[in-house]
Amino acid sequence: MLTVDLAYPFEGRWLIQNSPANRVPSHGTTLLATAYSIDFVPVDEAGRSAPITWESLLRPEPAERFPGFGRPILAPVQGVVVRVHDTAPDHEAFRGLPSVGYAITQRRRLAAGWVELAGNHVMIETREGPVVAVCHLQRGSVQVQRGQSVRVGESLGRCGNSGNSTEPHVHLQAMDRSDVSHAAAGPLTFGGRLPRNGEIIDGG
Repeated sequence: MLTVDLAYPFEGRWLIQNSPANRVPSHGTTLLATAYSIDFVPVDEAGRSAPITWESLLRPEPAERFPGFGRPILAPVQGVVVRVHDTAPDHEAFRGLPSVGYAITQRRRLAAGWVELAGNHVMIETREGPVVAVCHLQRGSVQVQRGQSVRVGESLGRCGNSGNSTEPHVHLQAMDRSDVSHAAAGPLTFGGRLPRNGEIIDGG
């Protein structure tokens, strides 16, 4: 599968995590076409997510505490929407000790399948054939429907904390079909390059 070149699906400042520029598979597995997937974590002007306190190290936090929860998410590519899910709840965020407990339940989420991991999401089939998935959107925020044509930069929904997510962020992956259980992952770039872990991207 050829590399899919995308636009960044957001405005504002975002931190790169789990980039395939650092390792492949980027998320430690090739399951569900995630080998080349990438995560973007919204941060404030100083490049920080929600401040870490003693409370955040000891118990789950409301997703609304994080600076990017509810930020607009935009179409990273032109194409046709082939799949939408918009009913998964936005759960609490997990850092510190709560993240350990959340990690223990990872196998259960994986066994439950794609929707449990992706949460609310939109899939866009490009003219060339590859499908791009935009995941972890806020419940009730998706603004497109199946069969709709979208342009780059068109609003898809809002950043949430649905699915397999420890804090509000957006997850992108490219694959050769919308049937994720049988899809092959494809590499992606953004404006011809692939950012590395720790980079902060300013989407304008």
